[in-house]
Amino acid sequence: MSLKHWCEQHGIPFSESPLIKQAFVHTSYSNEHPEVGGDNERLEFIGDAVLQLWTAQVLFAISPPIAEGEMTTLRAQLVCEKSLASYARKLKIDDFLLLGVGEEKTGGRNRDSLLADVFEAFLGAVYLEYGFEYADKILRAAVEITSLSTALNVVTDYKTRLQEIAQSDDRKTVVYEVLSVIGPSNKPEFEIAVRVDGIILGRGKGNSKKRAEQAAAKDALAKLAL
Repeated sequence: MSLKHWCEQHGIPFSESPLIKQAFVHTSYSNEHPEVGGDNERLEFIGDAVLQLWTAQVLFAISPPIAEGEMTTLRAQLVCEKSLASYARKLKIDDFLLLGVGEEKTGGRNRDSLLADVFEAFLGAVYLEYGFEYADKILRAAVEITSLSTALNVVTDYKTRLQEIAQSDDRKTVVYEVLSVIGPSNKPEFEIAVRVDGIILGRGKGNSKKRAEQAAAKDALAKLAL
């Protein structure tokens, strides 16, 4: 399928836009073909901003309303590398990706990090070329919005969610620290703090270290503003 046909299928205007073409140019390809005029990294930056705004709007509109911490949790799921790569595969935009010879041979077309980048770049290019309305079309085709509320009820690993958020933000470090242990040895109560890049963002208590860490991560997620 051509890119033109793809756009027609998804209700996206098609033009011979340099931006749209550039969205699919990986650095490995631009290094081998300098005539293309650059790669897609700057468009990734724009696409990430569009994605953050879109997910915030969608989560804010969920009925019944969900708390800020839950919104933060769901957004982390929606914009993590694995999710973005799955969107690229679902929409089959990976077919249009331009890779250098070496990158192609080493399986770059199937790499999550690379697919996540091209999805963001394409989203950014569509936004710049056609506006938010058409970026919204792409995202609604990729993301199962109706399942978001249900996801809240089944996702309980707050530590994993906090780690995903930290890694998506310049790979910040997450460290858990035991503040106190009180009570008898057969029935202790742990108090644990979680630090993100050295700053305490959450505290939690539990009758095991694992439960106290989860409580601390949940507290951090409720406070964290992305």
